[in-house]
Amino acid sequence: MEVVAAVFTEGERVLACRRREPLRASGRWEFPGGKLESDEAAEAALVREIAEELGVEIQVGDLLDSSTTIVDGTEITLSCYFVEPVAESPQFSTDHDQLGWFERDRLMWLNWAEPDLPAVRKLAFACP
Repeated sequence: MEVVAAVFTEGERVLACRRREPLRASGRWEFPGGKLESDEAAEAALVREIAEELGVEIQVGDLLDSSTTIVDGTEITLSCYFVEPVAESPQFSTDHDQLGWFERDRLMWLNWAEPDLPAVRKLAFACP
């Protein structure tokens, strides 16, 4: 399964979203995003997913991480991109019950969904 996610940053703070009930991985934190549709480019999928999920338009920047994780027997390749909102930052989500801005050095305190952990580690332990 190919999935893309958006990494919003404001200075040293990073946006994290907690999955709502009854969605898979509910109660765990993640970067917002979703699955690629057939023949869809990663950047286009990310723009579409963030518009649907967070109601904001974004510009996709550099790739932070692309890693494959096996969750419940399913291979998930998650590509996380830095993004910038075109206008305002996200205020709500259709898939999450909480959105929060966290300092990079506090990211590891959250209960992250497994596929997001490689990107989280890069953010949390990166040199300023």
